[in-house]
Amino acid sequence: MNTAESFAELPVTPKPPLRRFHQARWDEPIIFELSTPGRRGLAVPEPGAPPVELPESVRRAEPPGLPELSQQLVLRHYLRLSQENLGADLNIDVGQGTCTMKYSPKVNDSFAAAVAELHPLQHEDTVQGVLEIYWRLEQMLAEISGMARVSLQPGSGSAAIYANIAMIRAYHAANGEGPGSGARDQVITTMFSHPSNAACAKTAGYEVITLMPDADGLPDIEALRAAVGPRTAALMITNPEDTGIFNPRIQEFVDLVHQAGGLACYDQANANGILGITRARDAGFDLCHFNLHKTFSTPHACGGPAAGACGVSAELAPFLPGPVVTSDGAAYRLETPPRSVGKIRPFLGVTPNIVRAYAWIMALGADGLRQVAETAALNNNYLMHKVLQIRGASAPWGRRRIEQVRYSWQELSEETGVHSEEIGVRAADFGVHYWTSHHPYVVPEPFTLEPTESYSREDLDEYAAILAQVAEEARRDPEFVKGAPYNQSIHKIDSTPLDDPKAWAPTWRAYVRKHRP
Repeated sequence: MNTAESFAELPVTPKPPLRRFHQARWDEPIIFELSTPGRRGLAVPEPGAPPVELPESVRRAEPPGLPELSQQLVLRHYLRLSQENLGADLNIDVGQGTCTMKYSPKVNDSFAAAVAELHPLQHEDTVQGVLEIYWRLEQMLAEISGMARVSLQPGSGSAAIYANIAMIRAYHAANGEGPGSGARDQVITTMFSHPSNAACAKTAGYEVITLMPDADGLPDIEALRAAVGPRTAALMITNPEDTGIFNPRIQEFVDLVHQAGGLACYDQANANGILGITRARDAGFDLCHFNLHKTFSTPHACGGPAAGACGVSAELAPFLPGPVVTSDGAAYRLETPPRSVGKIRPFLGVTPNIVRAYAWIMALGADGLRQVAETAALNNNYLMHKVLQIRGASAPWGRRRIEQVRYSWQELSEETGVHSEEIGVRAADFGVHYWTSHHPYVVPEPFTLEPTESYSREDLDEYAAILAQVAEEARRDPEFVKGAPYNQSIHKIDSTPLDDPKAWAPTWRAYVRKHRP
């Protein structure tokens, strides 16, 4: 019998309804622990590249304290670490609601790599290309938000929020109404706005007033009427909020704050579902910010180098963090606004992410951005339809959502004793995960899903089927779900060291100083 023909006749083994998954586990040391003096990995220079001789004045007296490994060890090390992760490149990552884990096109990484060898101290005459990208992206975001000027200096969404509250403080101080004067020392926010708004306002010295949701799940406008007054410095609000509910009365909120002499600041971290549909300035806002690492597709980085953008009205433009980029039509120059609140991070900002965001917007164009918003809203409402078919799952307030939903397992938890965190951990046994909510849990037993425009109908069906499977397991055998995970690299994390500063070490060198004297 012909071997090829025999294989051709074999039936394909059917796959189970849910994808089987088991994560790899490697007892992988920290890369510094793998170091052996003298080991090297070589990069072959480009043909014809001239040799570089560093001037004696800039040479190190001693080599840097970097790990020394062969190329093979480096490759093996990082591949092993990547196998111990869940992420947007491996799974259906719709469970990180409010953090928008969308697919970041890999071609944009190659564009970002093209600027990797620029030095932030180069003279601006030698970096006209990247300055043009900054300038063009600033103009694009000004058009998208309706604002007069934009700064790309912040290195994250929270850094952008801090830049905004710093500008609010500087603006009122310039008008004799800073926090130290006894006037305008309060900032109003909402329970379902991002907590960084309250945190940054508090850090900047303001008293924070938080509006709770009304019976419809919207920020209570009567509570706002009661809160605004001569002490109001600003309203800092996310819309749609982290519930996914868009506030249709947002302009009334802005008008109330303006009538009291305060400023209105729009947190647009949830902008995926409103791109090309609404604009911050059109609703009367004075300031706004975008998370480029969420809405405009650059790596989220889990606290690493993200990128934020602050947009402001013409009245607040003098206070923007700098430098910003200007153009006279012949060249691009760096300029620090006259009353700038200063730098939010070193140099220009996070240039690789600026390049990725620029490439993403250029690839889509205006029509494409609107299609992103429409697809994100469609995906979210399709997934909500699937999730609400699972017995025990609900979406409080019963309203239509924009780009995400904060759901509740309250009914399932009351029936089985299994909590939302435990359901999320069991879902990781199928290669996916979800996040619950910021604290405190206003929505009982919460879980927050945000599918974005990146995922297909098949992806959303698979994700919903996993949740349905875990919900059924919770009814059939609650202790089994409580004992999860079973297919992960780590079974249960011991969180005890998180409460012990003596155990912390933010870097390898700090660890060596503290624990290996």
